[in-house]
Amino acid sequence: MGYSEGDMVVVNPSWGDGTCRQCREGNEQLCSGNGRWVGFGPPGGFAEYMAVQYRHAIPVSEEAAKAPELLAPMTDAGMTPYRGMRKLRDAGKLGPDRTVAVTGIGGLGSYAVQYAKLLGGGATVVAFARTDSKLELAKENGADHGINVKDKSTDAIQAELEQLTGRRTVNAILDCVGSETSVSMGFDLLGPEGALTAVGLMSQRVEHRQFPFVGTELSYFGSFWGNHLDLVEVLSLAEAGLIKHNVTKVKLEDINKNLQALGRGEVSGRQVIVFE
Repeated sequence: MGYSEGDMVVVNPSWGDGTCRQCREGNEQLCSGNGRWVGFGPPGGFAEYMAVQYRHAIPVSEEAAKAPELLAPMTDAGMTPYRGMRKLRDAGKLGPDRTVAVTGIGGLGSYAVQYAKLLGGGATVVAFARTDSKLELAKENGADHGINVKDKSTDAIQAELEQLTGRRTVNAILDCVGSETSVSMGFDLLGPEGALTAVGLMSQRVEHRQFPFVGTELSYFGSFWGNHLDLVEVLSLAEAGLIKHNVTKVKLEDINKNLQALGRGEVSGRQVIVFE
């Protein structure tokens, strides 16, 4: 494929069996056969070196290769919300005179608000988070407004929405948390024909009242990771300078204390292990 020793590549982490319907559609991350994910079976994750089939390697420019710590998050935090936001766009839920919200401004959400601007077609972007520092990060990354939802009722959140946007509901939500609380809140904030796409995976189940869901024709989309082309697209956006990164480099020997900080919710953006 023209690769030489020392070339910088980004590895697509979803390795499908190549024979099932999902793989033939290009969605190897959804492989229904003998699919594998790097770090979940095949060597990878915290490994310094790994073997990979050339078809999963994506070459990058010499300029992008100067900062590999900015490329690594694209394979997960970068492309996961991109795919989710694209689903909202393709469903016709974004555009002028509409509001799209992003719930959870962490590793995924810090990219999600940027995609809301890039793909939103002029939609107003609102960030929901539980700390003011993460709302500030969201605004730095393009969100028009931010609302701290910690310990607030739906009515209180709607009152702030109305003050900021002139409306008590939103048209679309990308949920990067995936908890029962966040998804339930999202459904309560959707207006008629609204849609919620979930990429977060914190809970085992979600619930919502049946009549509001059917009676206002709401939509609920699951969106898992991303495929090869999703990764190529976000890498292209990054190389074009259209994506802002919030990355902290950490050493492998410090990984445990950094994982603990991540579990406490103290990390904004993404941490990337570097081998020096």
